[in-house]
Amino acid sequence: MVKSVTVRAPCSTANLGPGFDVFGLALDAFYDEVTVTKKGKGITIVSSDDIPLKLEQNTAGLVAKEMKKKKKLTGGIEIKIRKNVPSGFGMGSSAASAAGCAIAINRLYNLKLNQNQLVSYAGIGEKASAGSIHYDNVAASVLGGFVIVDSSPLSVIRIEAPKDLILCVAVPEIKVPKKKTKVSRSVIPKTVKLSDSITNLANAANIVAGFLNKDSSLIGKSVEDVIVEPARKHMIPGFNNVKNNALRAGAFGVTISGAGPSMIAFGSKNQNLKKIGAAMKKGFKSAKVDCDIVICKPSKGPKIVKVVK
Repeated sequence: MVKSVTVRAPCSTANLGPGFDVFGLALDAFYDEVTVTKKGKGITIVSSDDIPLKLEQNTAGLVAKEMKKKKKLTGGIEIKIRKNVPSGFGMGSSAASAAGCAIAINRLYNLKLNQNQLVSYAGIGEKASAGSIHYDNVAASVLGGFVIVDSSPLSVIRIEAPKDLILCVAVPEIKVPKKKTKVSRSVIPKTVKLSDSITNLANAANIVAGFLNKDSSLIGKSVEDVIVEPARKHMIPGFNNVKNNALRAGAFGVTISGAGPSMIAFGSKNQNLKKIGAAMKKGFKSAKVDCDIVICKPSKGPKIVKVVK
């Protein structure tokens, strides 16, 4: 009988420009480590990191509560979380913990859930950070690679990323508001022009074609978003300079990572990603903001790193 399971779940970038609430891409930049143990009574959360330990405020806690209820799991559960994904910066921090927890419980109790079921349970955790359930980040963290999410009814398609695709993520050193994702969603326009809808639809279709055909250049050139990005860019200091600098340095395309404020440039192994990163850093510097630059590849997905019997 398994007593404990430890899972490393990757961070992710959502939307990829025009794919709002539909596209997600797992990244090997940061990982959360979640250990779920059969222990005690009820559900307890343990962490030395600055995260909520109350069940209703913790993404992994909400996942465990739902899975315990729906699957009628008996006994207590302890969830130990080691955060590595920066919280509130558009890198799917809440999703990584939620995904890790869902996968760990699935293995711990031998539930044999399919991918849509795992994503569905992991999505419950998004209520703790965003106030509502959405599946783009969690699907990427659960499955790895590039994902396309249909939320009604839930269905997820996973496509392997091109081997030469390289991402440059600029994480600004700024204070983000609590419930940042909820705030970022509040500025999205309620109505859009037909011409803008057509542009975004064409770009989204090209992104899918790029992943199917393993064309990193097409993916990067298609992350242009004319609907959500214009509404959110004012929330990111130095946005225009960061984007324009990266494009001049050779990036295929640049967009907001998830709800921001991180920005992500798309390139390939044939490009000078350090040059692109330096250009993005200079862009933030123009707004008197420093940033961390992370050069990474798409992640193949989470890993069960330890099972204790």
